Amino acid sequence: MTATTVSADGKTRCRWCDAAPEFVAYHDTEWGFPVGDDRRLFEKVCLEGFQSGLSWRTILAKRENFRAAFHDFDFDRVAQFTESDVEVLLGDKGIIRHRGKIEAVINNAKRAQEMVADEGSLAAYFWRFEPDSRQLGTPQMASTSDASVAISKDLKKRGWKFVGPTTVYAFMQAMGLINDHALGCVMRPVIDQARRDFKRP
Repeated sequence: MTATTVSADGKTRCRWCDAAPEFVAYHDTEWGFPVGDDRRLFEKVCLEGFQSGLSWRTILAKRENFRAAFHDFDFDRVAQFTESDVEVLLGDKGIIRHRGKIEAVINNAKRAQEMVADEGSLAAYFWRFEPDSRQLGTPQMASTSDASVAISKDLKKRGWKFVGPTTVYAFMQAMGLINDHALGCVMRPVIDQARRDFKRP
């Protein structure tokens, strides 16, 4: 099966865009563009954690609710959440009401603060794991990589939660640490150029 599909507008895109119409905008404007903003990186780690066992469509539909619930993923604010905040979030029908995942976000916010103190920024940390693009396999043919395993192992060592290798690989795809748009996808050369223009932290 080909990894691409022709969308209603006649453009060839990654096949997963067929899953939902809202994926096209996400695919064309966000997925794979390199990110150096700590808040956005933290948000994506958290949302990928919430996705564990669920579909990205579910998370994307609730993303604005997650942003409201977690103060736009300002990890300095989230790190101050208490048990009473957890209880409020467990009653929020707009998000995924999973105690372990909610508590993981709060834990990871504290770990993010520590990482900024140690590394200078989350961006500086994550981008030092960027793999050599010449050593990557065929796009969209893997769910983990040596880099995602290494990041996962190191994050867990630092106390982060819900950061398994598959979750981290999805994070790397979305945040532009790799270009995993399918061969032939209209966005693949766009992302290649964006990655060339991106100033690594």
